[in-house]
Amino acid sequence: MKLFRKLRRNLIAFGKFKSYLVYAIGEIILIVIGISIAWKINDLNDIRKNNIVEQKIYQNLNEELNTNLHLLKGLIDEYPKTIVYLENTLKYVGKAPNEITQGAKDTIINIQHKDVSLLDNSVNSIVNTTKFEIIESDDLKDLIAVYPSKINGFKEQDDKIKAIISDRLKPVLEKHISLVDMLPKENIKYQHIKEFGSKSNYSILLNNKEYQNSIIDRLLQTQIQLNNAKMLRGKTKILITKLKEELD
Repeated sequence: MKLFRKLRRNLIAFGKFKSYLVYAIGEIILIVIGISIAWKINDLNDIRKNNIVEQKIYQNLNEELNTNLHLLKGLIDEYPKTIVYLENTLKYVGKAPNEITQGAKDTIINIQHKDVSLLDNSVNSIVNTTKFEIIESDDLKDLIAVYPSKINGFKEQDDKIKAIISDRLKPVLEKHISLVDMLPKENIKYQHIKEFGSKSNYSILLNNKEYQNSIIDRLLQTQIQLNNAKMLRGKTKILITKLKEELD
């Protein structure tokens, strides 16, 4: 820089204004080129950083989607079993007390529901933050944008089934079925309560309209949830495939 300043002073001192003008223009061009190079380097650094962030986003989302895919496969296996159990329960309606076997009683009082929580932290983090703009693929953006609503729909349906069990099935079961039936028969400690405790009445339970409606409602909602699970599994597979293309 000192050399340039000395050269500029000498040109002015010797009255070489034309040469000075050429020099000044050249100096301006050099400064512009320098600034352009600096901007380009910054742009390249930003692109590199964005690529690193983008790959991290893809990896986190890929792990979440694969976890959901595993959970959905388990549910798609489980829901048909629940549907069969509910259909079998309805077959006991109208049977005489002596026709209701211990196996039938076990089926009737079994109201377990497989609790599952699909993951959506990564996908929501992408959709609701600036991470969404880092993703370059428009097709991938479209798939990611609609995925949270599918997850929410699945969770809402699951909550509906849980409400049927807790708010409708459990109260009517507790009204007519004694938990004494669930105590082990072979343990003599429970002989007294078994002999003198309140007895279950399966016939009245099975003929109770609220109980029948609750079982039928749960059956219908489970069939809907099975279809939801299959649909969501398909969406998840498509997203995983698209992500794999971006990661490769």
